[in-house]
Amino acid sequence: MIKEAVILGAGLGSRLKEKTVAMPKGFLELGGKAIVEWSVQKLLACGVERVIIGTGHCHEYYDELAKKYPAVKTVFNAGFASAGSMGTLAVCAPCVTADFFLLESDLIYDAAGLFVLDNESRKNVVLASGATYSGDEVYLEAPEGALRALSKNKNELRSVDGEFTGISRLTPVFLQKLCVYARDNRNTMPKLEYESAIAAVSRKAPHDFPVYVRKIENYAWREIDDAYHLQTAEQDVLPRIIENEECRSVRREVLLNPGPATTSDSVKYAQVCADICPRENEFGDVMAWICDELTLLAADKAAYETVIFGGSGTAADESMISSCVPDDGRLIVINNGSYGERLAKIASVYKLRHTVFESSAYEALDIEKLEYEFKTGRYTHLGIVYHETTTGLLNRIDQIGPLAKKYNIVTIVDAVSAYAGIPMDLEKLGIDFMASTSNKNIQGVAGIGFVICKKNELEKTGAIPMRNYYLNLYDQYAYFLKNRQTRFTPPVQTLYALRQAILETRQETVEGRYARYSECWHILVSAIKKYNLKMLVKEKDQSRLITSIMDPETPHYSFDALHDYACKSGFTIYPGKLGNINTFRIANIGAIQPSEMRRFAELLGGYLESIGWR
Repeated sequence: MIKEAVILGAGLGSRLKEKTVAMPKGFLELGGKAIVEWSVQKLLACGVERVIIGTGHCHEYYDELAKKYPAVKTVFNAGFASAGSMGTLAVCAPCVTADFFLLESDLIYDAAGLFVLDNESRKNVVLASGATYSGDEVYLEAPEGALRALSKNKNELRSVDGEFTGISRLTPVFLQKLCVYARDNRNTMPKLEYESAIAAVSRKAPHDFPVYVRKIENYAWREIDDAYHLQTAEQDVLPRIIENEECRSVRREVLLNPGPATTSDSVKYAQVCADICPRENEFGDVMAWICDELTLLAADKAAYETVIFGGSGTAADESMISSCVPDDGRLIVINNGSYGERLAKIASVYKLRHTVFESSAYEALDIEKLEYEFKTGRYTHLGIVYHETTTGLLNRIDQIGPLAKKYNIVTIVDAVSAYAGIPMDLEKLGIDFMASTSNKNIQGVAGIGFVICKKNELEKTGAIPMRNYYLNLYDQYAYFLKNRQTRFTPPVQTLYALRQAILETRQETVEGRYARYSECWHILVSAIKKYNLKMLVKEKDQSRLITSIMDPETPHYSFDALHDYACKSGFTIYPGKLGNINTFRIANIGAIQPSEMRRFAELLGGYLESIGWR
């Protein structure tokens, strides 16, 4: 798994004349997007965590790009005008900590090349293609697949075994050898190009530092060095790339149900990976990274720890309830929807001492009344749902959590459909234990439940006798702390998908995701009002993530008919979950876009018109 990439973007691009006088080559646009941005997006979709860009000419363009993409880090090469590309790579070298992709900024390419290199078992590999007839080819001599030489002049090579694409996979150790070679030859080769250094190091020590060539005969790519390259890239190569990548895209289904949510293709494809024993250190590192990143999305890692299980959000809820309330404790559970009721049911199954605080499923919780219960001093723990998926009602955890802390009550929160969709700080909210899942707002696939725990409260649970073996929170935490492994077999591919989902969440940010969700919600609410429908929950009390809509009061309406009507256009909707009130629910979570919500709003209007609703 390649987690880092280096893009060399310092060059002047002089052969493109006026086009690159005032901007880098990487910012030439094809298909309405800068070619370097195409590259960054492909790298992120391939699972790269950090993209290091070596800059020089008009470096401020790349600095602005880094503001848009948190994964991008720029490194300025002050000597770019008088050095070759190896000089820029050397400036980037101190930032490289793991195996990495190395690319040039003026490339357009099919993302399949990254997939091929990522799945290479060999460490140092350059990607080659068949003949491109581009007019500026760099030919490779690679007998038996090992790089020996490269040149723009075929006559200098014993054989031509492919064309250099400008995309490679290298190790940090090999990178250091390149830097040493460049330093030792600085006087004789001041404008050394990095690909020449790769060939020289490989040729000098073929057994110690072999570089291999991986050839894709009909690979779609182009380096853009002059006006002819730009023309052929736009007219011939980019259409091929787009067609190839569209052929690999997954059929789009927009899930407007409350979860599992719609996922990106890159999350889906993250599950397609080499088999690995989950007991290997490499996979332990992946799980540790996931736990850290899940924590950081909502809390300070110094104070909180994430514990993961193979299971659903309900499994995480059961882990909290069964593991955190001592025998002499008493739990108060807020029941204002199906999921609060579920928390109470779990407490009953484990025969925990508890009281159920009943409240309306569609009206705001009476916090004064709840505080009256807190004042009795009967309760050690509070169980509450942050966002009731039943109706879309948002409980005011920002008020309730600190209030519970005032009365020394440990808080256990189901945030299954709130986490990563609503910005939150667990410390400020007074949350001690918070459960969520991989298949909601984090936009992964179903199969992982997790609990983000305040460490000092988690440590206390170690003294509570085990009531649950598989889902015991402290045992899972302690075992992982010692071994960097879960006690039982984890769902490997699902965790890789979750890793990719976290990368995409970090890129968008939780604040940005909430803004997108809110925009979709505003579009939906506007349509509801336009079509004279009614919402179950007042707007001010809604989460903006799920909306319960009252069924139209006409005998011509059928939820099943509306469901099937929506399905024909690629939308999945969900019925209501209140037995005594007829509603249907529309969720706007997951990897959906405002344009898709606008299409659904039009579709809803079309259905209502078909049944004569005004």
